[in-house]
Amino acid sequence: MAKILFVLTGATHWTLADGTQHPTGFWAEEAAAPYEAFKAAGHEIVVATPGGVVPTVDKGSLAPEVNGGQENADKVAATLDSFTELHAPIRLEDARPEDFDAVFYPGGHGPMEDLAVDATSGRLLVDTLASGKPLAVVCHGPAALLAATLEDGSNAFAGYRVAAFTNAEETQAGLAEKAKWLLETRLSEAGVDVRAGEPWAPNVVVDRNLVTGQNPASSAPLAAEVLKKLA
Repeated sequence: MAKILFVLTGATHWTLADGTQHPTGFWAEEAAAPYEAFKAAGHEIVVATPGGVVPTVDKGSLAPEVNGGQENADKVAATLDSFTELHAPIRLEDARPEDFDAVFYPGGHGPMEDLAVDATSGRLLVDTLASGKPLAVVCHGPAALLAATLEDGSNAFAGYRVAAFTNAEETQAGLAEKAKWLLETRLSEAGVDVRAGEPWAPNVVVDRNLVTGQNPASSAPLAAEVLKKLA
């Protein structure tokens, strides 16, 4: 049995370019699908958030229209109901990479607000990457990679092939023009090699011990890749 750390955003909103607060949190499917896969394989899950706050689900991510219909929306909601670890997170500040066999960051716009500038999360990412243990990040989760800087100021993920929520997807979702910055652009500026797939289609990229997914549809395939690495 492996012990997997889920690092979730503690944010409840995403501050837009005009200063307004867009309600958000973590994206339901991106936490639920990997949780289901990892638990079915017999692994233990520990949740960590900045300050140990109980993470907030983006209510928009529970809607039928983003889950392929009501039946699947109900399934995702039921999985989150069973995800009891969400209600008792540890403080991210207390999470040590050596205590876990893999680390996973789901998305939602929340990481754009807090994890993108969280030095504690950045150090955890740097150390996990260096450890060779599986490190998985999906959708807007790669915003956290922006805080993973080395002593010389460079990004630890520079030169790594990565999938992340694309500018095209943000545009189609109607938020690109309102955003302070776009994830694909900022990652590219940091030297990360973003491999964009078709909007909304599953796209998982594996580079060494790093496994990344582009969007919610990539969550389950990403979990399958992590399980292969843990086997």
